[in-house]
Amino acid sequence: MDSNKVKKDSTNSSAEGSKSTYQKTSNPIDTNKILPLNTKTSANRLYGGYTNPYNKLNEISYPDIINALNSAVLNQRDAVHLFYEIHNQICKKFNLNFSALGIYNPNSNYINVKLIDKTGSNYNTKIPINNSDNVLIKSFQSKQIIFTTDSDYLNMNYLANASTNIIPLIAFQECLGVIIFSDNNNNQFFEFYKLIANYFAIFYKNRQLSDLVDRNTDTDSLTGLSNHKKLQEDLAFEITQAINDDSKFAFCIFDIANISEINNELGHAKGDAVIKEVAKKIKKNVRNTDILGRYGGDEIAIIMPDTSVEEAKYVCEFLLYNLACTMFDDLGQLKFSCGISMFPSSTNKQEKLTILAEQALYIAKSKRSQSGQSEIVSTEDFNFWDDEALKCFAQILTRKHATIGINIGEELINQFHSEKILSNEHMLDVVSSLANTIDAKDTYTKGHSAAVSRYSEALARAINLPENEVERIKLGALLHDIGKIGIPEHVLRKPTALSEEEWNIMKQHPSIGADKVLKPNKSLHDLIPMVKYHHEHVDGSGYPYGLKGDEIPLSAKIVAVADAYHALISDRPYRKGLSVNKACEILKMGAGVQWDKELVRQFIIIAPSLATNI
Repeated sequence: MDSNKVKKDSTNSSAEGSKSTYQKTSNPIDTNKILPLNTKTSANRLYGGYTNPYNKLNEISYPDIINALNSAVLNQRDAVHLFYEIHNQICKKFNLNFSALGIYNPNSNYINVKLIDKTGSNYNTKIPINNSDNVLIKSFQSKQIIFTTDSDYLNMNYLANASTNIIPLIAFQECLGVIIFSDNNNNQFFEFYKLIANYFAIFYKNRQLSDLVDRNTDTDSLTGLSNHKKLQEDLAFEITQAINDDSKFAFCIFDIANISEINNELGHAKGDAVIKEVAKKIKKNVRNTDILGRYGGDEIAIIMPDTSVEEAKYVCEFLLYNLACTMFDDLGQLKFSCGISMFPSSTNKQEKLTILAEQALYIAKSKRSQSGQSEIVSTEDFNFWDDEALKCFAQILTRKHATIGINIGEELINQFHSEKILSNEHMLDVVSSLANTIDAKDTYTKGHSAAVSRYSEALARAINLPENEVERIKLGALLHDIGKIGIPEHVLRKPTALSEEEWNIMKQHPSIGADKVLKPNKSLHDLIPMVKYHHEHVDGSGYPYGLKGDEIPLSAKIVAVADAYHALISDRPYRKGLSVNKACEILKMGAGVQWDKELVRQFIIIAPSLATNI
């Protein structure tokens, strides 16, 4: 049961079809004042309609805004921070629903989108360039402005439809991406939005040219190895070669233990000397066919063409032996970690290959801290769904999210759909790991999924359901909150009551879980009713569909009682968990209204035997 429930909105607006039209670009405005803007608004709703007009007119000073934007352009080095500044300057003045920046990444062939809403919350998504039906891609490819009222193209489940201008970022005939502004001012500021787009495109292109000058060499100045950019180019080439030759290769990353402590205690000059010596030693002892590069601060990567995982481990062990023979003044013998991913057995995607090597490296670091010895771990040495592996994977994606446009929830769903289930035990292990990940995302519901599964199983047995149905309910209850994987963390982790807009987002998690996570996997279709309907109430006041009575499947009713009970006895930031007796009293009060009366009666009988310290 969601703890921050508010009164259900009785008006349910149905999503309208996409309404998009092309508009040709024209010259920026050249007047001294922007058109009038009304200042009195109705209650803001980020995810609902914004149709109420302003009642009081107020002029906005065009020169003041331009001066602020000019200052932002001069003072910002990074395009994303400039976008933040633009949003901050105009959001309240123009009453924006949201603004978004989409930058084309030619390496991944995606447009990575960063969206900021009127509350300042950030969201990220990515759209493949080959999705030609998407209006954002149409605007990018045609270099034309598109007006739309349908927000589905952003692939954000909780974003409602709103009037939106998608404007291509064009500099020197090249389209770099798009910038998006959503408001309900009847295109009152359309010309100004185009001016911002022109400003931004020129700024971004200049930054690209400046970075190109900064990266005019392929060699890392400290180690003499290939720099990160050249290493990625070499990796791309090896992938192409491996595909053409139907061969395999290994990608390895070496990490030096405690380099940050060396920098802090002995100075960065000492740390640099260590990195330089390690690079020299590795370069001297690798095979002639191996390709080296500096991957990160103290990380050195090796591409090993036409190499099996066993051969890669052997080479890495040989390198560690030679490194162990190197002694450093004031430091003694250094320890190392090594992570290995394999092409194509681990993945056939370049970006994913480096992420998996980093995941293996993180696990090796963890093992090193426990053993005190250098460690080598490959992607074939661990189960992706192990708690340690998932934790490391989440850390990497969280760190890289801003640059690669992939979040942990999205990647876990993809991994879940691609997992080959070998047995019922395997399915239970994968589902349990996925549920634990969701509970970890919501810091206030640790262990919630497992507890609800246990309570649901007990209630199903108490009413004498067949064993196969009990097992189905046990598994479905474990996944009942899986849709929270698509809910922003600032909503899940909010320690106070949710606002109406936030609550509307939260209420979408049953549909997200059923449609996005379970529906693509045929073997899980019989679990959909529990995930989709466990927040429906027998009197019809629940969500997301307002079902009542016998319209709600029995399995969903069972999970609803178990879910509510665990929420009542669990601690929350705003209250201590209730006693078993008090929780049962509340269940009694809601019997026949929120929960099935007979199921509540049966649950109250068994509740004392389910007492737990969670």
